[in-house]
Amino acid sequence: MTEPPKHLRADDSPFWDEKLERQSRAEWDAQKLASLQRHLQHAYLNAPFYRSSFDAAGVHPDQLCSLDDLRRFPLIDKRTLRDRQSAVPPWGDLVAVPERDIVYISASSGSTGAPTASPFTARDFDEWIDYEARQFWSSGLRPTDRYAHSLNFSLFVGGPCVLGAQKLGALSIHAGTLPSERLLFILREFQATAIWTTPSYAWYLGETAIKEGIDPRQDLAVRRIFVAGEPGGSIPETRERIEALWGASVYDYYGLSDIFGSCAGMCEERDGLHWAEDHIHVEVLDPDTLAPVREGERGEMVLTTLRKSARPMIRFRTGDIVSFASEPCRCGRTSIRMHGVHGRRDDMLIIKGVNIFPSDVEALARADRDLTGEYRLVVDRVEHLDRLIVEIERRHGFNGTDPALAERFAGRLKAVTGVAAEVKVLPADSLPRATHKAKRVEDRRTHVWT
Repeated sequence: MTEPPKHLRADDSPFWDEKLERQSRAEWDAQKLASLQRHLQHAYLNAPFYRSSFDAAGVHPDQLCSLDDLRRFPLIDKRTLRDRQSAVPPWGDLVAVPERDIVYISASSGSTGAPTASPFTARDFDEWIDYEARQFWSSGLRPTDRYAHSLNFSLFVGGPCVLGAQKLGALSIHAGTLPSERLLFILREFQATAIWTTPSYAWYLGETAIKEGIDPRQDLAVRRIFVAGEPGGSIPETRERIEALWGASVYDYYGLSDIFGSCAGMCEERDGLHWAEDHIHVEVLDPDTLAPVREGERGEMVLTTLRKSARPMIRFRTGDIVSFASEPCRCGRTSIRMHGVHGRRDDMLIIKGVNIFPSDVEALARADRDLTGEYRLVVDRVEHLDRLIVEIERRHGFNGTDPALAERFAGRLKAVTGVAAEVKVLPADSLPRATHKAKRVEDRRTHVWT
C-alpha cells in the first residue's frame, strides 16, 4: 500500500508542522543563524558575484556570529539582478549551482524594467511547494476543498503555487487567466470552494458575476479567496468589501519572483501574514538611513534567503514598505507577521512635502459605502507646485450630492494623511476595472502610469 504524504494531517488539525510552527523566538533565531551561516558560505564559495562583493566590502561568512552581523554585508536590489544578468547571461553570476542542477525558472513581469529570471534546483522547488502547502493549510484549505488557481502560469512564480494545494490533497483546477465569463462558468460548474487571484480581479470578477445574473454568495461555492500581487489584500476595508460581495473569507499572501511564490500568508485569524522564517530572514530598514526601524514602524523590507541554493539572495532590497510584529498569533504560530505592504518606494507620492501611498486612499474609498470603492490618483504640476486629484465613483442609487460627497472625502483624506487633494466624484463604472494588477496612479508630471 502506498504511504500517505508525510505531512498529511487530519482535517481538524490546525498545524502542518506543529513543532516548527510553534517553536519559541529563541529557537527561530537559532535555526535562522545556523542556516544563514551555511548559506553565506555556499554563496561565497559558488557565486562569483558574492565572492567579489563580500571581498570588496571587507566581510567574510566566517564573521557572521549573530543575526545582527548580517548588516555588515552589502545590499543588492533589482538593478543588481538586471545588471548581472545582462553582464553574465542568461541569469547572472549570483547563481551558485551548475546549470545541470537547475530544473525550473520563473521570471519577473518586467513591469519596472527588464524581466529577471529566478532559477530553482529540484530541492529549492520541492521546499517551496512544501511551504505553499503549509501556508494553505494555515489558511484553512483542506483535502475536501476544490481549489481554482486563477493566476498566470506563463513564467509567473505564482503559477506553480497550485502544487501546494495539490500536495495537501485538495482537488486543484489549473484555471489560469481565463476570460471572466469562462472562469465564472468553471467556478459554477465545478463548485470550487477556493480561488486565488489578485484583490482587483476578485473585485472585478464578483461585479461581473452580478452583471451576468450570478449571485456569488448564493450561486457559487467559493468560501475562501486567496489574493496577492497588490497591497489591497492587507487593507481591512478592501477585504471587507470583497468578502461582502462574495460571502467568502479573504486571505492575503505575499511573494516575489526573485525568491518564491508565497513568502508569507494569513492564517485563519487573518491578523497579519505569517512569514516563512525557516526559508527567509527579514530586515525592515529606514529606506534613507538603512538603519533598522522599531517593531511596528514602517520601513523597507530587505530579504535574505536561508536555503535557496540555485540563486542565493543576500540582503535584497524589495522596495516594499512594510511593518512587522513578533508576538505570537492567536492561532498559536510564533513566526513573525507582516502587517501588509503599505506601498512601494516607487509608488510613494510626495505632495507638497507629505508622503502618501495609493493604499492610504484605497482604505478610505473602500470604507465609504456611498462609493463603489474604485479610485484613481492623478498627479499634476501647476505653476511649479504638485497637485493631487483623487477620482472616486459614487455608487448606484446614491441619493446625496456630488459636491457634498467630494468635500466629505477630501476632509477624511486630509485628516488621515495630511494631504489636501481635489476630489472628483464620477458616476459608477466610470473608472477602468483591472483584470490583473490595478493601475491606480497617473503621474502627468512624467506621463507615466504606475
